Amino acid sequence: MNATNPAELKTLFESDTFARETTYTGPLGPEYAPSGTRLHLWAPTAQSVAVNLYRKGDGSARMGTLPLERGAQGVWSIYLPGDQHGRYYTFTVTVDGTARETGDPYARAAGVNGIRSMIVDLARTDPDRWARDVRPVIPPSQRAVWEVSVRDFSQDAASGVRPAWRGKFMAFTQSGTTLHGDGVHPTCLNYLKRLGVKYVQLMPIFDFGSVDEARPLLRQYNWGYDPANFNVPEGSYSTDPTRGEVRIRECKAMIAALHAAGIGVVMDVVYNHMYRNENPLNDTVPCYFFRQNEDGSFSNGSGCGNEFASERVMARRYMIDSILYWAQEYHIDGFRFDLMGLYDVETINAVRAALDRLPGGRDILMYGEPWQGGGSQLHRYEANKANLAMLDERVGIFCDDTRDAIKGGCFNAREPGYVQGKPDSLWDIGAAVAAWCRSDKLPPHAPGQIVSYVSAHDNFTLWDKLLLVRHEKPEFTAADSTALAQNRLAAGIYLTSFGLPFLQAGEEFARTKKGQGNSYRSSPALNRLDWERAEKYHPLVDYYRGLLALRAKFPRLGGADRNAPDALQFFALEQPLVGWTLPAQWGDGAAWGALCVFYNPTDTSRTVPLPGGRWQLLSDGTSSSLWRGPARVYEHEAVLMPYSATIFGQV
Repeated sequence: MNATNPAELKTLFESDTFARETTYTGPLGPEYAPSGTRLHLWAPTAQSVAVNLYRKGDGSARMGTLPLERGAQGVWSIYLPGDQHGRYYTFTVTVDGTARETGDPYARAAGVNGIRSMIVDLARTDPDRWARDVRPVIPPSQRAVWEVSVRDFSQDAASGVRPAWRGKFMAFTQSGTTLHGDGVHPTCLNYLKRLGVKYVQLMPIFDFGSVDEARPLLRQYNWGYDPANFNVPEGSYSTDPTRGEVRIRECKAMIAALHAAGIGVVMDVVYNHMYRNENPLNDTVPCYFFRQNEDGSFSNGSGCGNEFASERVMARRYMIDSILYWAQEYHIDGFRFDLMGLYDVETINAVRAALDRLPGGRDILMYGEPWQGGGSQLHRYEANKANLAMLDERVGIFCDDTRDAIKGGCFNAREPGYVQGKPDSLWDIGAAVAAWCRSDKLPPHAPGQIVSYVSAHDNFTLWDKLLLVRHEKPEFTAADSTALAQNRLAAGIYLTSFGLPFLQAGEEFARTKKGQGNSYRSSPALNRLDWERAEKYHPLVDYYRGLLALRAKFPRLGGADRNAPDALQFFALEQPLVGWTLPAQWGDGAAWGALCVFYNPTDTSRTVPLPGGRWQLLSDGTSSSLWRGPARVYEHEAVLMPYSATIFGQV
């Protein structure tokens, strides 16, 4: 333990000797009981550790400082007698003669801005009936993910959410909200229940550093991809960030409300980096938790100044412990990994295995971005697209190939995709429908590993992208009938493809950010969901709603059968039309014997032959709910509307 500079620390931390002498499997963080609390801190390179006690989360004078005792494997501990619930604390960790005051990396609660950790009796943070909260049972055929920021969801005054809850966790708990309280047009949770998505993916909800919780939010805004405390909910999303237990209770209340509505909660997790190099992990064991270059400096594969060293034993343990904590304490239903390519395959598979061991854990979703934010010093198999075959079959990836094939590349605003008439793009559309299982662009994989999507929080909204391709100077708030048709076609393609469907909140009502491609710290007004737009474009909302329900009635598209895409039969049609059939899986309860689907990205109607038999028109490009009404049955041939996805069911 005599290493003193970062390069020597890198050699030390990556040695078998260090791993053997410091790997620890016992409890870490605070162990609370009414009679007393024991604190455990893993700090093997420290010469001394002390705990500083405070009555409040910020501002108050220190009550006192007590030394911790060093034990085996570099774990320091202290027992604090009496009921310590609500007591705030920090550690002073002295390494190589330098003392740093820091929060507890394993803290479950914290004061304002997460600087001071808090000892918490988690049972006191449970909202009413939390003990009866259970994860909703969502069959694979019904899985579709709707991504939103807690702030964006309800900060619009038109949302009908009470003012004190706008932009907060508690907005998800208010039932029956309508546009301006008109009692007619649903918003927020009321809207989600009608839309029919079965998972809400929440952009980061753990404590992040870019928003000052001690100040009114007003113009402050950030997506939250800048973690400060991995096991503590974000304070600015609570009604009182000064009281450490409030954010926990309100976060749980949000999850319980979504569960009661039959909706699962996916947590967007950002373990790949931290907001600053001065953070509880690095202040406790300098350089250990972050990947290093040969000279000992931090590798920057995240593009944010540091990257998490998932391959180091205790770093991997920290990440798994944190994920299991959220799954168990907060009943989280899925995890989306930011920059998953910065983790090694072994760690991601270990996370999957650890979740699987929980009661009901095999139903917890797990997927991520299979890329990095820059060059990395991860010299192991990365959890990226190239190594997809090495990942567990229930670890999915965002498929940018599908995204770019449908709507054009996201880094060039003017580049068209299939729905805008890009030449020869139909071949990739066929591959996308089959979840790339019949393409050599991706390694062998299961169809359920592909997240099929055309928009997410990064890059242009789908609506903005469509207008940027169509117009040199778009008017983003104006209605554009061709862009609306292209929007419906884009949705019609990925919602009839194999894999897990995913959409950015508001994609279904032509969400615009006025052409801003990266709004992570833009104004709240630009980022908010505009609930008036949901009413203005309600036919588009209904189109998504019908497609989601239609897809659920044909389970094979969302199933886990690795060989299912082989059953697709593509037609020989005049380019750029794409058409295919897929028979139902015997015994899966499908509403139709087979699907027959056509995509027409041209501005003219096209006549196509139908396979033998009788085919009910389910969706024609403007209405996706024709299957709910009187049957319209076709034989021999059909006419495809311009810019349309046309869907038939065999009867």
